[in-house]
Amino acid sequence: MPFSTPATATAATAFKTDDFVLYRDPVVFWAGKPGHTFVCRVGTVVRFTSGEVRYNLLPLEGGLVREARGDYMRLLPPVDAMRDIDAAPLNGDTAADGMTAAAMAWLTQQAGTANRRPELPPH
Repeated sequence: MPFSTPATATAATAFKTDDFVLYRDPVVFWAGKPGHTFVCRVGTVVRFTSGEVRYNLLPLEGGLVREARGDYMRLLPPVDAMRDIDAAPLNGDTAADGMTAAAMAWLTQQAGTANRRPELPPH
């Protein structure tokens, strides 16, 4: 019977170009060195004739990770990045205190266009 733990039972996800993922470099991790886990954007999906899929990753700090295996990646869903906006209280004097600067900028931009009548493009 094959060895199975909750970690090995987790199915690999199929990632798409421009997905944000958390990547753990297995060589650095198993060597016990720091800096083994970091956020990346999926640059390209590499499909081999054998059917294997690998990913070229663009770390946010710069550089390139070539042909990373999906087993060492976890999707960072947009809902997690936007949670502070989705859950922000929008009433009261301190509503903006818990929001990030990016959330405030987005809401300010939306407020500037939401109350305006849409204009038709010129002919």
